[in-house]
Amino acid sequence: MAALTRRGLEVSGHKVGPDYIDPGYHALACGRPGRNLDPHLVGEDRIAPLLLHGARVPIPADVAVVEGVMGLYDGRVGGSGYSSTAHVAHLTSSPVLLVLDVSRSSRSVAAVAHGMATYPGAPRIGGVLLNQVGSPRLEAEVREALAATGLPVLGVLPRDEAFATPSRHLGLVPAAERDEAAHALDHLADAVAEHVDLDAVLALARTAPDLDVAAWDPAEEVVRSGPDEPVVAVAGGRAFTFRYAETEELLRAAGCRVVTLDPTTDTALPEATRAIYLGGGFPEVHAAALADNRALLSELRAAVADGVPTVAECAGLLYLADTLDGSPMVGALRADAAMTGRLTLRYPEATAVSDSLLTRAGETVTGHEFHRTHTEPAAGAAGGLGAAWRVDGTEVGFAGPSLHASYLHVHWAGHPQLAQRFADAAHAFAPTARTRPLGEHPAPREEPGAETPEVGDPLRHHGDAEVRDQPLLDLAVNVHTGPRPPWLDAALRASLEEVGRYPHPGAAEAAVAARHGRDPEEVLATAGAAEAFGLLARLRDWRRPVVVHPQFTEPHAALEQAGHTVTEVRLPAPFALDPDAVPDDADLVVLGNPTNPTGVLHPADAVTALLRPGRLVVVDEAFLDSVPGEPESLAPQAYGGLVVLRSLTKLWGIPGVRAGYALGPADVVAALRREQAPWSVSAQACAALAATTTEAADTEARRRGEQVVRRRAHLERGLDDLGVAHVAGAAPYVLAEVGDGVHERLRHAGVAVRRCDTFPGLGPAWVRIAVRPETVTDRLLDALAAVLAPHRHRPRPREDPDDAHRPRPARRRRRA
Repeated sequence: MAALTRRGLEVSGHKVGPDYIDPGYHALACGRPGRNLDPHLVGEDRIAPLLLHGARVPIPADVAVVEGVMGLYDGRVGGSGYSSTAHVAHLTSSPVLLVLDVSRSSRSVAAVAHGMATYPGAPRIGGVLLNQVGSPRLEAEVREALAATGLPVLGVLPRDEAFATPSRHLGLVPAAERDEAAHALDHLADAVAEHVDLDAVLALARTAPDLDVAAWDPAEEVVRSGPDEPVVAVAGGRAFTFRYAETEELLRAAGCRVVTLDPTTDTALPEATRAIYLGGGFPEVHAAALADNRALLSELRAAVADGVPTVAECAGLLYLADTLDGSPMVGALRADAAMTGRLTLRYPEATAVSDSLLTRAGETVTGHEFHRTHTEPAAGAAGGLGAAWRVDGTEVGFAGPSLHASYLHVHWAGHPQLAQRFADAAHAFAPTARTRPLGEHPAPREEPGAETPEVGDPLRHHGDAEVRDQPLLDLAVNVHTGPRPPWLDAALRASLEEVGRYPHPGAAEAAVAARHGRDPEEVLATAGAAEAFGLLARLRDWRRPVVVHPQFTEPHAALEQAGHTVTEVRLPAPFALDPDAVPDDADLVVLGNPTNPTGVLHPADAVTALLRPGRLVVVDEAFLDSVPGEPESLAPQAYGGLVVLRSLTKLWGIPGVRAGYALGPADVVAALRREQAPWSVSAQACAALAATTTEAADTEARRRGEQVVRRRAHLERGLDDLGVAHVAGAAPYVLAEVGDGVHERLRHAGVAVRRCDTFPGLGPAWVRIAVRPETVTDRLLDALAAVLAPHRHRPRPREDPDDAHRPRPARRRRRA
């Protein structure tokens, strides 16, 4: 799909079966919704119309690609191949491109292909694609064997570990949870373009006959039941990625306005919400973030209690429970949910137990279940709720006049009456008297909306204090927010096998040395940069230690703790390094590059100009691995009197591991090692150090760095639009001069940024803003615009001739 899209074609992606995860990757590949084709869920007569609908919305497609499920003839158990790929191929008159894994066989592949093509009731197989081919010799052997079958080979994909996709307890990790998914897809699309005859694939597609049916139309399935447009809040984000595209289309056709809600980050329901749809996903994976968002939990609990029409499927059921694996959830259902070791996978018919928000007693629907959790109790028996369904003779789920929650996923295109009833309930819902309407935040107050952390020692104040135990949108902590790479998680898990032995960092230090082209004796593994600062502070009886500010305050604090008097060199805005500003008699100089919090990247020659006989210069490069190509880095250079510090905390998202290292002259490293407590670097830290020195790590670091560049540019454009001054830098954060009191007012609005009055040389007008995904940044910018508006006129965006034709991402406006 991605390879065809990159050829300029409009591609419509479809999936046989009920699975939600694969269509998420299809959407990423095609730039349009991925859709399911499942006869069990919607009935045979709707399969071809749904295919045509998906191929015309939002715009007509040039080609539709349907991914199969399991083996060609595998369908519903006991259904004689019903809902199999072959079944859907017949219903849509589609030719089949058979993908054959040849990693563990050769000529037998031809027998499999022959059997597939001649099996009773076989669809038309128009060619084969050989996958996981390990060598030209194997390819030749398989091709020669296939020649006897008459099936043409349309492509040969080589074995490549880079194509691997991470999995967990319910299959693949959804694309929405993988920041690196687009990058991985690019690699795969390039390989397909190189090794698959796409012209032959398109020629095969053109052999499909026209379908003599009308495209499915949601407007023909439901009717609008009121003149207004009630808001339906639909759960999305990383925790709720499972829903069928047709569900939203049916609700819109019934006159509803669908607004996406991210329960991990949004602190309130959309304004004027009159119905709530909580679909499937992985709340068990994101339970901590869901539980931390206490403001939304409270609002949802009140909404359900007030009778706001609410539908919850699987993940939504878990979210509405009292607890999930011990973490507090919404508490709208008197039930507790927990993970189990048992997989529930079934394709049932379900009968409604009673009249409810969605169903009428005795009504039968088809659906699917796929989960490893259970609830206690399994069915409603309190609070005016009864059971939702009877499945295989057992009552399950929770249902009442305004709530329907169960594990069963139902495709509403197959049962449009459910969408109609839900939309009717949204139109009919009238909010009861409340302290404030749903989704509307209270007016700003004089007292803080979230408790402001007290600052004891300013040099010991860190960004995590801004969000600790507070339900705030976090732009204060500089740790990368995306998931860790699978290879890093694998290394960390494997390191648990080493915890029975005392750790030894020798192998990790050798790996770091090889990465930077240094001698292993010039490398010291440390428990993060913080340990290194303490070791350096105790290394000598420094006569005049200098810290160049503004910068990370930990080295200053470590020097004072060791009994030294620190000389501050404060750089004025725009914070460029001036080597002449450092006193000549300084015997220790510490600075960051890029600096924290300014983000300024100093030229390497300006840093080396600080070197003097008898002086040790320490450069903290904790964020340089987030800058593509690591320009101005001194890590590969061996200078007498220069120590470079690195930390894995930020880029790799492992602050709890405490992993870093120092690079410097062998005699200095040896002296630091003598100061170091035995076994201070854990087995996990050693594993992380080794794992992040590989070629795969370099590739991923470069990708993340390029992502930072794009996201930082988006943030800077937004600040420019608001007329907010900020410092040009290269780090994954931006230092902005927003004005006195704005840090506090942003907290009122539910947003945390790093206060900067604890950095020497900066005052309360400055804040540090972490670079985040564009959608998160837009929420910050919306909040910032709201808190600035009462205090000054918002300027017009600056006119930049170079930007005249550059599209700006649309931002969803939210009440602050």
